[in-house]
This record gives sequence, C-alpha cells and structure tokens, in this order.
Amino acid sequence: MTKDQALIFELSREGRTGHSLPDMDVEAPAVEDLLPGKFKRKEPAELPQVSELQLVRHYTALSRRNHGVDSGFYPLGSCTMKYNPKVNEDAARLPGFAHLHPYQPEEQIQGALELMYSLQQSLEAVTGMDQVTLQPAAGAHGEWTGLMLIRAYHEANGDHGRTKVIVPDSAHGTNPASAVVAGFEAVTVRSTEEGLVDLEHLRELAGSDTAALMLTNPNTLGLFERQIVEMADIIHEAGGKLYYDGANSNAILGMTRPGDMGFDVVHLNLHKTFTTPHGGGGPGSGPVGVKQDLVPYLPAPVIRKAQHGYTFHYDIPETIGRVKPFYGNFGINVRAYTYIRTMGPEGLRQVSRQAVLNANYMLRRLEPHFDTPYTQHCKHEFVLSGKRQKKLGVRTLDIAKRLLDFGYHPPTIYFPVNVEECLMIEPTETESKETLDEFCDAMIQIAQEAESNPEIVQDAPHTTVVGRMDETTAARKPVLRWEKRETVST
Repeated sequence: MTKDQALIFELSREGRTGHSLPDMDVEAPAVEDLLPGKFKRKEPAELPQVSELQLVRHYTALSRRNHGVDSGFYPLGSCTMKYNPKVNEDAARLPGFAHLHPYQPEEQIQGALELMYSLQQSLEAVTGMDQVTLQPAAGAHGEWTGLMLIRAYHEANGDHGRTKVIVPDSAHGTNPASAVVAGFEAVTVRSTEEGLVDLEHLRELAGSDTAALMLTNPNTLGLFERQIVEMADIIHEAGGKLYYDGANSNAILGMTRPGDMGFDVVHLNLHKTFTTPHGGGGPGSGPVGVKQDLVPYLPAPVIRKAQHGYTFHYDIPETIGRVKPFYGNFGINVRAYTYIRTMGPEGLRQVSRQAVLNANYMLRRLEPHFDTPYTQHCKHEFVLSGKRQKKLGVRTLDIAKRLLDFGYHPPTIYFPVNVEECLMIEPTETESKETLDEFCDAMIQIAQEAESNPEIVQDAPHTTVVGRMDETTAARKPVLRWEKRETVST
C-alpha cells in the first residue's frame, strides 16, 4: 500500500459497522441451512470492521489516485483511450435496458433485440462486412472468434493443410497469440524501412498452407498500408483469408472500410473506437463482421428480424457454436449504439479527421527533440524513439516515469518491438490543442533535462504518492491479498 494511506484492514476496530439493515419481516430459513456443509467456513471471515464514514473516505481517497480519461490526458498508443461521453452512460442506465434479465422471454425484450440488430447493421455499414455478431467479449476474443470462423471455412472446404497465419513484425501481441490459441502456427512477415509490410517477403510466405493474414490498417506504427489491395490479392490468390484487427479503426471511420480493402473478417473494439469504458480489465466488446462466404459459420444464436419482431435464431448447422453467454456484453453495446446514433455518418468521419490531425500536429512538434524512425505523415498515432536520450543515460522508461510528475499517463513504451526505445503516442480526437501543447511542452522539457540534468529524469517520479517502483519484482512476485501478521512480543 502507499506510504500515507492505511489499508482498510488497518483501520478496522472490533465492533464498528458500516451498515444498518432493517429486521426481516418475513420468515426465512437460516443461512446455515441454505449452504451445504462443505461450503461453510469453520471460522468467521476476517472482514474489516469500519464505520460508513471511514469506508466512504477510504475508497474516495483511493479513487482520487487513479488516472483515467475523465481526470487527465491518456495518450496510450494502440489502445485509443478517449473520452466516453456521459450520454452513453445515461442510455445504458435506462431502466428498460439496465433492469433486463438475460433469461427473459424474447417477447419481453424486443427493445433490446431491436437495438442489437440495429447496432449490427451500423457496424456492417462502417466496416463493409455482410453480417456482424456481437457475441465476442473483447478484442482478443474477437480475434480468436474470427480465426475460428476462418478455420471452420477451410475445414468445411476440405482444406485441412492451411495451418499458418501470417502476422507483421509490428503486429499487436494478441495477433500471434490468438492464432496459436485457435490452433494455427504464427509466421512473421517483415516490415520495410518505411514501416510497411514487405510485399516480396509476403509473396514468399503465402502458399497452400496459408490460412490467413492478420493485419491492422493503419498499422501499429500509425502508418497506412498503401498497397493493401495488392496484399489482399496475394493472400486470396494463395487461397487464404484476410483478417482485420480493428484496434486502429479510429483512424478510418467514415473514410474507408476494411471490406473495401479486401478484408474477409474484421473485429472492432467498441471500448476503443466507439467510446465505451476501457481499462481495468473490462468491460469490453469485440464484435466480428464477415463477408458472405463466412456467414454460415457465425456463432449461434444470431439476431434476426422476423415478421412480428426480433428473435434469436439458433438453427445454424455449420456454426462454430456460442462464444459468449447472454449474447455479449449488452450494456457496452447500448453505449456504442448511442455513440453511433449521436455522431451520425459525418460525425464519425470528423472523428478520424481530427484524430489524424492531432497526431500529426504532435509528431511535428516533437520531431526536433526525439528520433523519428518514420518521417511520413501518420494517421491516428505515431512512434518516437528515445535512442538520442539513451546515449545520455536516460531510457524510455525514465521518460515515462518523468511524465507522471507533469500529471500525464505515459504513452505506450517499448512497443512495437521493432522500434528501439519506442514511445507510441495516440492523442485521439477528443483532446484540445491546449492539452496537446501542454503535453508536448512537458515532453520537450524532459528531452532538455536529459541533456542538462539527466538525474532528475533517471530518478523520476518525484511528486507522485508512490515513488519509483521495481516493476520486475512487482510482476514476478505480486502481493495480491492481505494477510494478518501476528505481533510477536519480546
């Protein structure tokens, strides 16, 4: 815990209570009679005993130490941590949505079914796909689902020799991981000096054993793959499918569509592109869209519009099966639907225009002070290299720690791995020019400190509640629970 904030257990005093419940006015069996013996504790749980006021103050104080998009700039490259409009939250909390039960009869949830059906249609229009499923719970889950659809397609065609999935060397780490979990072998295709896929190497890799190429466009370096149509032709001529990782869709909304580039499968991150909550382990949503030849394998059930309303349709002989209970994370879908309807087509296009403008503005302001491995115009995000600062004894990690002193969440660091001392920055479209300038000023000051006073960067952070941490030990030996320690008298 922090040096000046006691644990809730340390505040505990026997006899204090933070609740006051009325006596039961109905007869009910004792709790002891409701649980089988094997589930009963031998001793009472050692829960903290605090007053309501202590409880509220404790967790309110902790919440003020969290950093998020509501409290400050969060330029986390590759993750699109942008502001979540509160109207989305209002919609998700409407009683007709919030109080539904997943086991209610279809005739009682027609509004929810209509919303999900309409959201699917909107996502089909945005991506250029023929049909969308909302079941997958998040991005990586969407990747796995899409790959399982591709696998089912190849197997249904008797093409069992397609065992390899090609991924660029700048790909998200989930791409090769999802391929392996789906039963494929991940094969890496090189990038050129421009940061784009090496077409000649791709031609060498593509063959009768190719199941798919996984790609995001613009790529993880924030660069648009200009030869995407030619890449699609290479994969399709080899008999494979083209998979679109939708993590970077914030750069292309309303401007172009994966379906128009030649992609066969796409997943979207509603918690990135469509302003639903992101971070802290969830919730998420990773809808998957497919072209027509993959529709027969979609997860069951699918939502269809019938003569007298909307219904779950289960009779799908070649389905890969259900991939998520209760048809996905419904509350997240409500938020995304609200965002799309609020923005409209022109609003979504403006999102991409502003995101690209913001990223290029920051890139050019920071270019004189950091190495820029790729000098062409970027899309929604860009990468810098701290090689210049490393020669002065200041690592990229030190720069990230120093940013905490200025009140900013650091950008992504050391990823993609093919950029030495990488800093990956994504401003999103929601930030003002004043915020971008203030962040750039902080980065420039840190670059100057690396030259004139490197120790202040190397020892950062200086103003945070918790000082510099040992990340290696924290990752390898985490302490995740409180244990009571007996006091030994001497």
